[in-house]
Amino acid sequence: MFRIYQTAKSEAGYTATLFLGMLQRQGGLMTAKQLINNSKPSAGYTALYERGRLDLTVEALVVEYSQWHALFTPEEIDKAQKRLREYRYEFKPR
Repeated sequence: MFRIYQTAKSEAGYTATLFLGMLQRQGGLMTAKQLINNSKPSAGYTALYERGRLDLTVEALVVEYSQWHALFTPEEIDKAQKRLREYRYEFKPR
């Protein structure tokens, strides 16, 4: 999770201050669950979409990396996939 923060900053020119604060306060798993379960995409998600970097979202991390699937409910994975599909993201399973 911290790696996507760093990459967003260095490659996309986006400093996700609120996201970093969430990571520091509640850790990666709870941050991911909170963002995925929100009814609307976060401001950070929108900023990354505008930069063409949805690959740096929590949703993409959770969906594309099967090693994390066990930490999330099937419903959470579905929500993340749906959000990405709504923004026409092309999945890259890893």
